[in-house]
Order: sequence, then structure tokens, then C-alpha cells
Amino acid sequence: MDETSVVKALAALAQPVRLQVFRALVVAGPRGMTPGTMADGLGISPSALSFHLKELTNAGLLTQERASRNQIYRAAFGQMNALLAYLTDNCCQGAECAVDPAAAACTTC
Repeated sequence: MDETSVVKALAALAQPVRLQVFRALVVAGPRGMTPGTMADGLGISPSALSFHLKELTNAGLLTQERASRNQIYRAAFGQMNALLAYLTDNCCQGAECAVDPAAAACTTC
């Protein structure tokens, strides 16, 4: 992951509603959620949610897929793991860390 992508992803997550949306989609896992389900569950108006979904999608943190009449949004787990790997790449001053980076990555996603 390059620095520009990291900054874009962090900027997208640096807003409370977008952070809530992203975390809800991480919890939902591969099945994802429709915007209506997210709006109801998070208490966000559909128009505001649409704006936040667009920002997260543009940052590469969400994927979307049309299923019949619905849009299904999912967290982009590969991008999330790449962001975490970038942020922790040089932790512990280059020494082996107590946490194995492979173990820290989401393996069920």
C-alpha cells in the first residue's frame, strides 16, 4: 500500500459516522449490508449515509455489489489488512514483535 492510499483511507475513517459505518460492515463480515439496514441500525438518514458510503468506497475501504434491487456494501478486508500492515510495518524498531502480523490479519474475511 502506498502512502497516498494510506492517507486517503485514514482521512475517510477520521469522521465518526464513517468510522461507525466501517466498523458495522466489519462486524457484518462477508455477507455485508444494504444501505437501508445500515441506516436503520446506525440511526443515520439515508442521504447522509449515501455520502459516507461514497467516501469510504472512494478510499477503497468498501466494495459494493448489486443484488437484485439492493446494493450490498462490504468492508474491503484486503485493503483494511494492507492498511494495518502499513501502519505496523516498522513497529518495535525493527525487532520481532510479540504479535505475528499474519495472526493479526483478519483470516475469516
